[in-house]
Amino acid sequence: MIVVPQAFARSTVDREGDAGTRWLMLLPELVAELLERWDCEPHGELMYGGVGVVVPVRRRDVGDAVLKVSFPHPGNVYEPDAFAAWRGCGAVVLHERDDAQYAMLLERAHSMTLASVGDEDEIARVAGRLNHRLAIAGPPELPRLRDQADEWDERLVRDAGELSHGMSRRVVDAARATIREFGRVQPELLVHGDFHGRNILRADREPWLAIDPKGCTGDPAYDAGTLLKTRALTLLVTSDPAKAVFRFLDVFSEAAELDRERVQRWSQLHAVQTAFWGRRHGFRRARSGPELPRYINLAERLAELLTEPRPV
Repeated sequence: MIVVPQAFARSTVDREGDAGTRWLMLLPELVAELLERWDCEPHGELMYGGVGVVVPVRRRDVGDAVLKVSFPHPGNVYEPDAFAAWRGCGAVVLHERDDAQYAMLLERAHSMTLASVGDEDEIARVAGRLNHRLAIAGPPELPRLRDQADEWDERLVRDAGELSHGMSRRVVDAARATIREFGRVQPELLVHGDFHGRNILRADREPWLAIDPKGCTGDPAYDAGTLLKTRALTLLVTSDPAKAVFRFLDVFSEAAELDRERVQRWSQLHAVQTAFWGRRHGFRRARSGPELPRYINLAERLAELLTEPRPV
């Protein structure tokens, strides 16, 4: 039987309440049943993320793999569908799935993430190439990003009216224009949905593989915004933040074979949404306290910067 890490248990109960407590009580038996059903042997120390545990295992026919079991969470519903559609092209291979238990047996990658590389050009280039490979025809069962456009717009209007913030009216209007022009009509392509450097792992079968997709259909340029906002802490503290940010977008867009302006505009929308989200809810890194204003300020600075035309 696995031992559930205390930090994971505490965060699960804090977030999910009694439902989280009940799920944690059943989790060791569930993992044991899945290991037996899928004929796997534990092979390494248990790991965990925001909503699930990952057990390194070994199975005779596939070799090293991981058993991932998540708390029943809306963000994980379509994860196996995305993996099944990609069939290992740019992402880890899905070997088994139990959708009722939010469980999967996946190809094992290494613990090194693209975020740890330390070279922003390399991060943008690798991520761009993966973005291009992952942008295949979206399975019909996946949710459409376009169906969220009205909600995005309504939330921006509400947040701008209710929250004190440091962004100009022009910045919020630009984000709403992106929703109006790009949000309601989008390609039918598979989008990762949580595309950032920590969800891209070093691997053996390919140099880098994607993990943890949300799985949706829409514009691949949407994923650039998720990637860029996770690099803001690094890019915005350089001697020339504008140059660093726009170069990152240039390298990513070229590698992903995406329209540069489209990438910038989706990224600007993400930055505005992130700034408002931080003011309402805080961030995982800083729910409150002295660090929270700094993160909000960075998101607002990024939003302002991305509203400007690309420097010539």
